[in-house]
Amino acid sequence: MFAYVLVLLGVLSRYLVASHVPWLNFTAVGASLLFFGARRSWREMLLPLAALMASDFCLTTYVYHYAFRWQDYVTTWVWYAMAMALGQILLHAKTNFVRGAAAAILGPTSFFLVSNFMVWSSGFNGYAHTAAGLAICYVAGLPFYRNDVLSTSLVLAAAFGVEALLRQRGAVRAHEALAGK
Repeated sequence: MFAYVLVLLGVLSRYLVASHVPWLNFTAVGASLLFFGARRSWREMLLPLAALMASDFCLTTYVYHYAFRWQDYVTTWVWYAMAMALGQILLHAKTNFVRGAAAAILGPTSFFLVSNFMVWSSGFNGYAHTAAGLAICYVAGLPFYRNDVLSTSLVLAAAFGVEALLRQRGAVRAHEALAGK
């Protein structure tokens, strides 16, 4: 249940960032997808994917007031699924600091590389279709990447921390019940 709540927080964080501090790019999306992949089965991954796809549509049309073209989002939607798969692969069987740190770096890094490449290749923002144009596109995305790594790291650490705390509290309560307190 907590994984679903975290995905909802990820979706809502996109609206807060879009409407209040768009330069911040500090959302819970990446961490929520990594955590969801770590804690839920493959069969359950369609609901978070559908929620984020719907939020892409709503943000594009109602918040940013652009025409929605689904073709522009296929790469992002594939990345959503990939982030959950990364969580499943790295964090499902065994979660520790090293695996969590790797997920917190690999998730945002993969999104940065793929999304900036797609921006450059689309020609939408006027980057020249040269190696220099690609480099400029990646450099322009560095502030967003930095904030994505930071937000993913903090939210992922908080999610696993809250989960551990809840598990510990449950174990303490079970122990107290057995001891007759």
